Amino acid sequence: MNRTVVNCAVRLSKGTLGLISKPRHIPPAGPSSSIISLPRCSHSTNVRVRSYLQYIKRKVRPNHGAPPYDHVCQIGDPVLRSQAAAVDPETITGPEVQGVIGALLRVMRKLQCVGLSAPQIGVPLRIVALEYTEKMMTESRASVSPASTEARSISVQPLRIFINPSVRVLDGRTVLFQEGCESISGFSAAVPRYLSVEVSGLNEKAEPVKWQAVGWPARIIQHEMDHLDGLLYVDRMDSKTFINVEWETHNE
Repeated sequence: MNRTVVNCAVRLSKGTLGLISKPRHIPPAGPSSSIISLPRCSHSTNVRVRSYLQYIKRKVRPNHGAPPYDHVCQIGDPVLRSQAAAVDPETITGPEVQGVIGALLRVMRKLQCVGLSAPQIGVPLRIVALEYTEKMMTESRASVSPASTEARSISVQPLRIFINPSVRVLDGRTVLFQEGCESISGFSAAVPRYLSVEVSGLNEKAEPVKWQAVGWPARIIQHEMDHLDGLLYVDRMDSKTFINVEWETHNE
């Protein structure tokens, strides 16, 4: 998830930002998709993981790096529309999965994303990460008003990694704010998300973890969870709010 929208959101009308609705269901983007009703799939076996790696070796052309990439895949890449596979818990501490996690963090921090998923670096596995550092928070204060920061519940977030995550809604109200995505570079739109959720899964050490998120952090984890099911924010956005975040510079 791109943090640029934190800066551009203040340019939009007040009617677009922070609109909390009554509790309602967010319609699924597809016939069998839901923001929280995740597919009930069993953990993948070693054979399943190996078959994916073998597929990559067969299909990727010579001289073109194989996933995990050191860049973010862009909309149009089939990997962003695929259903990510569950990770076998026994393989989490092994070199292959740890390599994916390491690449995910390198790319996320290089681009200063607030969140990133494994499919975005070309690996269709159910792994997400999020982080919002004190440095990022300080830099955002230069262009984001305190009122906007408070309205969006923006706060410093330590690094969190979730493997095979699932989400439970804690507050059924929805809030509408701008979102951006490194996989749809240069654009943003207003997207409804649940106000509060609980996410559970495994961390990078294969340990069970659970986290309750409210406001902006809840938005980040819902955004990243969508990536695991082949969904992008454009599938949920208010299309009239879809903008190029640099539109003003094109008129100069």
